[in-house]
Amino acid sequence: MQARGCAAIAGIARVFFAWGIGVMLISWDALLVWGGVMSEFEHIRHKPADALPQPREIVLVVAPLRSNVNLSRIARLAGCAGISRLYQCGPGKIDREIARDSLEVLQVVQRRTIEPVLEELHREGYWRVGLEQATGAKCLFDYPFPEKVALVIGNERLGIEAGALRLLDDVVEIPVYGKPLSYNVATATTMAVYEYMRQHR
Repeated sequence: MQARGCAAIAGIARVFFAWGIGVMLISWDALLVWGGVMSEFEHIRHKPADALPQPREIVLVVAPLRSNVNLSRIARLAGCAGISRLYQCGPGKIDREIARDSLEVLQVVQRRTIEPVLEELHREGYWRVGLEQATGAKCLFDYPFPEKVALVIGNERLGIEAGALRLLDDVVEIPVYGKPLSYNVATATTMAVYEYMRQHR
């Protein structure tokens, strides 16, 4: 009986009742409350950012990418994740329509090539971890990220080139269980950054 009543309520968006010369409007939300099916969850639009106990010690190093869309999505990810610095190698340009407000909190450092960036970060004490399918790579699910880490992202087709691979301290890869045989670069970066955040909350 209750299920039939809920189904009937769900099929009605708005109901008007004539009352004398006036009209009373019963809204969708009111019908749901009346039917006893009001959810305890409510969408929060533009929820404020969560506070970090301390600044994150992860930086992103992005090889020259073919797609500015991918670069812009990685910038938006960095801003949302509380990452304060991104090294963009090559001539790519971040699209502000895609990156949204991330550029207000993200320092984007543009460099011509990736190898000098990796050498500089090594001197600053960062552990350089490449996200790549490579011999000797460790599974992302099992990898304990150091807190101070430079996550290195390769080109969509070429990956991390040999000269940069030789400068890395570790390489991690994400298992693929179907086709295509690799993830989109922005998607893979999101997965790796999420795993870092999960370990260092």
